[in-house]
Amino acid sequence: MSKEVKEKPRYAIVAAVQLPNVSDIEFESSLAELRDLAKTLGYEISATFTQKRGSFDAGAYLGTGKREEIRGFVDSEPAPGSFEPSRHAAADTEAGRIEAILVDHEISPSQARNLEKEVGCEVMDRTMVILEIFHRHATSRAARAQVEIARLGYMAPRLREAAKLAGPQGRQRSGTGGRGAGESHTELDRRKIRDRIAELQQEIDAMDVERKTQRARRQERQGLATVALVGYTNAGKSTLMRALTGSDVLVENKLFATLDTTVRALQPESRPRVLISDTVGFIKNLPHGLVASFKSTLEEALDAALLLHVIDASDPGHERQREVTDKVLAEIGAADVPRLRVFNKIDHVGDATAQAARRAELLAAYPDCVVMSARRADDVAQLREAIIDFFRRDQVEAEIFLPWSAQQQRGHIFASCEVLDEKADEAGATLRVRGERATVLAMAEQFAPPA
Repeated sequence: MSKEVKEKPRYAIVAAVQLPNVSDIEFESSLAELRDLAKTLGYEISATFTQKRGSFDAGAYLGTGKREEIRGFVDSEPAPGSFEPSRHAAADTEAGRIEAILVDHEISPSQARNLEKEVGCEVMDRTMVILEIFHRHATSRAARAQVEIARLGYMAPRLREAAKLAGPQGRQRSGTGGRGAGESHTELDRRKIRDRIAELQQEIDAMDVERKTQRARRQERQGLATVALVGYTNAGKSTLMRALTGSDVLVENKLFATLDTTVRALQPESRPRVLISDTVGFIKNLPHGLVASFKSTLEEALDAALLLHVIDASDPGHERQREVTDKVLAEIGAADVPRLRVFNKIDHVGDATAQAARRAELLAAYPDCVVMSARRADDVAQLREAIIDFFRRDQVEAEIFLPWSAQQQRGHIFASCEVLDEKADEAGATLRVRGERATVLAMAEQFAPPA
């Protein structure tokens, strides 16, 4: 009987500067999100150090006193309860085993280098944390290429600081004996990065063309209606995807548990047949490099006929979630795609009375929204009907006559339309069908009932 091997825990601390224009609620929400990101990366957070400042320290992000306090925590191995951090820090007994400090902003290469030297452990800013998560979780060829572009773009301006840490060897030039007009190692590395990014972009462009061609052929062949789930990560998109499609997609309480787009058919199948795709989740301050490089991952949102904007109804900051998603959708050019707002996780809002109050509040603010729990079958059925109704709103009905000599066309009719009624006589079958206007009118013309 094999024993389960338990991974050794990895510990990190979180640090952040609260600027004057950032509210306490917004600040705490961002910190909570970074701690969730750290969890996805495999870290346990031992302490959180915060500081209110008018601006970031130009040299090392945090002020001198706060850097000294963090260094003391990193260096110490106190007995339980013996360490008393500042009122802004929440610590446990794992000091002395800290592997990294996670900073809740994107900081400059020099700030990261100086902070790393002063606190005595690796520094990862918010962007680096997200990039590392994307790197670990991307599985498809397209997603891996997009992640590599984003990582290389992030690394390029940081090579100079890496060279400084390496000393004179890192700054040598490639001329004879390290002298002459050759390129420095840093310049060579930067050129290699530019070449690699260009190569990856060509690969992505080729994959984009192939993917668009395949999608167009599929839609022409099957007359598919497409829906994309979008929204804040951890809003319950994967759980909702599973409920709507009956598929065994990954559901995990981690940010960015999956990055690759999953596409499944709505179940039970409907007419028109609806395909639902789950896209990568959004977070506050998603790095711009990732918005650009993940554009093709989010293409399902661009190409969808309907967006299901999933929002966590139980999160007090759900309005911020909505704003973040709307902003990112606008950045990728999907602002005009029709959307249905789905406030999920209503079952997480207190008791029945609290849930009823929140439901009334949301419906008053968004009259056309759906308030639900993906874990309640009745709620899922209601959402399914709302999706089908959206695609049926522009459909038309007509009667077509199929003589017995043309029964080989039945398969095509049933695949392209919803057959509402059927009557037969000695001449053939009369079908009342509903479907896309162009398809139904073409069939009605081809198979007109006898006069």
